[in-house]
Amino acid sequence: MMKILIVSDTHRKNDNYMKVLQKLGKLDMVIHLGDIEGSECIIQKAAGCPVEMVAGNNDFFSDLPSEKTLQIGRYCVMITHGHRYYIGMGNEMLKKEAIARGADIVMYGHTHRPVIDISDEIIAINPGSLSYPRQDNKKPTYIVMELDNNGKADFQLNYVD
Repeated sequence: MMKILIVSDTHRKNDNYMKVLQKLGKLDMVIHLGDIEGSECIIQKAAGCPVEMVAGNNDFFSDLPSEKTLQIGRYCVMITHGHRYYIGMGNEMLKKEAIARGADIVMYGHTHRPVIDISDEIIAINPGSLSYPRQDNKKPTYIVMELDNNGKADFQLNYVD
């Protein structure tokens, strides 16, 4: 079993992130998909586990890479903020790029709207925003990725109470 918290677009408002960490307990990894705005140390220290982060369009002075490829269990995972792939118009361009790079899963943020898009070719995941949600119900969201004992990934969209 492996439990991974996926978040994005916290924009220096870290209260909900702290709440989620407390609620979930022990994690194996945290993935932050950008627009951290200088909170990298806070995000890292609070997690108590390895943290992978990429820079978003609002991370002006960040040394973080704009994208990264991770190996999580049997999955090759591309993580990016998404703004360089015109993600506001849909995730097709990003999915094509991720497939071309041999990724099984692509994770992105930027739109502040959660997505769990599973197809035969690729899984596309957007946890939405913990600070400024834009989907209809306007509730802050995050995704928990769990690998079961066979190494199969499951994704659960969650709302902050």
